[in-house]
Amino acid sequence: MPIFRRVTADEQEAFASQVLEFLAPLYGAALRLTRDRADAEDLVQDTVVKALRFSGRFTPGTNLKAWLYTILHNTWRNRRRGAARDTVDIDSPRVEAAADDGPSAADTPERILLRASLDADLQAALDSLPEAFREAVWLRDVEEFSYAEIAAMLGVPIGTVMSRISRGRRLLFETLSAAGSRGHAASGER
Repeated sequence: MPIFRRVTADEQEAFASQVLEFLAPLYGAALRLTRDRADAEDLVQDTVVKALRFSGRFTPGTNLKAWLYTILHNTWRNRRRGAARDTVDIDSPRVEAAADDGPSAADTPERILLRASLDADLQAALDSLPEAFREAVWLRDVEEFSYAEIAAMLGVPIGTVMSRISRGRRLLFETLSAAGSRGHAASGER
């Protein structure tokens, strides 16, 4: 089976329209990874460009969404590796001015919607999970990918995915149980 097949102009156009149907969920995933709107937009743009450039590597009839998420996660990991080598310049007066201006960049429309639709304790518990667990739990329980698809996206064995989801769910349960106990104690309930 060839790794890279030739794609006609008509096939490329049809493929592009299918890819564009996934812009919103890709943006949501990118926003959860980057926690910054501009970075999320750049990540989605790079993902779409790579998907279109390498459309000949996609096997028709397979899960396009999973393929796109794999590209997104690989691109994100590569960026993080590169960013770890970059130096960081901080403009303290500018940072302080931005903090005084009100809502932070983290208050994206997606975050506002999530906060409105998720219980505050659940949102806090999700945000407190280590990234590897948060990512695996989100992909399984919210995006509803299979364990095998998540393993392919993250480039880890399926057993690791299952472990991360299990441990992530357990951490969520423990965090939410502790928050519930504190809430009941604070209100005088038993």
